[in-house]
Parts: sequence; C-alpha cells; structure tokens
Amino acid sequence: MRAITIERYGGPEVAQLRGDVPVPAPLPGQVLVQVVCAGVNFMDIHTRQGKYRQSRTYPPRLPCTLGMEGAGVVLALGEGVTHLAVGDRVAWCIAWGSYAQYACVPAFQAARIPDAIGFDLAAAAMFQGSTAHYLVDDVARLGPGQSCLVHAGSGSIGQLLIQMAKRLGATVFATASTPEKRAVAAQRGADQTLAYDNGGFADAVRAATGGRGVDVVFDSLGQATLRDSFRAARTRGLIVNYGNVSGSVTDLDPMELGEAGSLLLTRPRLADHMTDAATIQRRADAVFSAIAAGALTIDRAAPCTLDDVHLVHARIEAREQVGKSVVWIDEGLR
Repeated sequence: MRAITIERYGGPEVAQLRGDVPVPAPLPGQVLVQVVCAGVNFMDIHTRQGKYRQSRTYPPRLPCTLGMEGAGVVLALGEGVTHLAVGDRVAWCIAWGSYAQYACVPAFQAARIPDAIGFDLAAAAMFQGSTAHYLVDDVARLGPGQSCLVHAGSGSIGQLLIQMAKRLGATVFATASTPEKRAVAAQRGADQTLAYDNGGFADAVRAATGGRGVDVVFDSLGQATLRDSFRAARTRGLIVNYGNVSGSVTDLDPMELGEAGSLLLTRPRLADHMTDAATIQRRADAVFSAIAAGALTIDRAAPCTLDDVHLVHARIEAREQVGKSVVWIDEGLR
C-alpha cells in the first residue's frame, strides 16, 4: 500500500512516500480501516520533528507511518472487538498511521460517523473538535455569565473554542496576530478581538472587564503569552495551557501563580480525556451533531493528496496555512 513513513526525525524532507508498505493486520482490540481521508495536524509535524520521542502519553516511535487522525471504512475486526462491525464508517484521532491506504486503529478510539457527515469533514473535525469539547466542557466547565480569553482565535482549535464557548453562554475575548485573522475570530462569534501587542492584550482584557479579568484563559502559545495570560485572568481564575507553539515555559516558579491572584494552571492532554469508547463517541456525537445542525463551522483549507503532504507540512510550519487541511487517501469513496 501507499503510505508516508519516517525513519528519522527532521524536516518535511524526512517524510517519504512509499508504495511498498505491507497492509497491516489488526491485533486483538484493533480494527483494520480503509482510510478515505486523513487530517493534517501540528501533532503530525511534532511527531516528524521528534517532539514525542520520549513521551509516555503519545507513543509513536521510529520507524512509523505519520498521521494521527483519519476517517474511513472498517474492513476487518481484531479479536475481542464487538461494538463495531465490518462496513462501519468511523473516524479517529491520536492513533497514528492514517497517512496510508489502510490503518489499524484501536477499536475504542474509532467513533462512528453519522450519515450526514462526509469522510472529509469527519477527518477535519475529530481531533480539533474533541480537543475543543473537552477543554470547554470538562476542563473549563464554561457556562452562562462566565468569560474566557482564547489565544490564536483564528486557528482551527481557537475557532471551535469560540463557537463552543458562545453556545454555552460565555463572553469570549480572542487574540490573533493580524486584522484578517481577528476578523475570522469575530466571524466565529468572539465578542471582542485583540492584537497580542507584546502582552498588551492583558491590559485590554482588564479594561474591558472593569479590572476583573476573565474566568478562563485558553493559551496554546506558551512562552510568548503565558505570563501575560496570568495578568488577563481574574483572582482564582483558570489558565489552560494546551499548547506551546511559541516555545515551552521552562522557568516558571509556582509562586508566580500566587502573586497573580491564586491562579490555577493546568496543562491537559487530549489522550487523558479520551480513555474509553463511550467518552470518545460522546465527544464525536457532540461535534458531529453540532456541525450537522449548522451550529459549528470547521474552517478547511484546500484538500490535498499523499503526494502533496510535505508541502502542506511546510506551509503549516511557516504559519502560512489557514484552515484545517485534509488529505484524500481514496478519492473513490468520496
């Protein structure tokens, strides 16, 4: 089968498109899926770069097939799989190997796709949708009368966080680096959009909330924004650092959280909120039903094929990619 594999860590050039990769056989607890579409994510890039080489939460090791999100049709069941059937349309994330024509996926991670959702939309929505869902519902527990700040509001997860927070009745502030990106955040429902302004966003949030600050800050950037995110939060507020796109904060003294107003800081990971089949299907159902009802919009970039994945990776690394990219693996199942 055709697949994109890596045998060493590095830039886009280490990702090799091969046509001689054996079709895998499902182990106990797995399903063999004919992959129709794969999502392209920063986690794929981080895998290729080696950022997870020592991770216990995310275990891909060399050599491996890239792609941690996909959608397709179940072809075979491994021993012990009873809740799925051959022919089921499924989507998954944080299970590697979707940049290939066939993939073996842990059965508990495969969520059924409703008929109203196409494979491409399912592959675009599973990872970011599940991430935004657990951050808003499980971690922040947002509701009416609360407020939050969403960094990178024009990004794939940022857009979903804005939409989900607004559906729950929260007031949403969002940051983005350019007027065009701030317009995207506003279009998704942000009540006020802000430039980063070298940390000036914190002063703007304080001014807009009468000096109080927001209840929750969703910070995916890390080093460039985290300490100013502290300033934007209210006393005993929650800081959710779910990414480190600008670099990791390696010199944080917990005393800073006390000085900033007895803040709570968490660094969650999706895997710890996707531990069983019922939870994964519940999150998928929430995302897919909202999309089908027109209440949730996924901003997608132009689709590509396996031959072009390295170009998409390069655009994402250069911050030139806007919207979620999807790779068509088998266009015959469109």
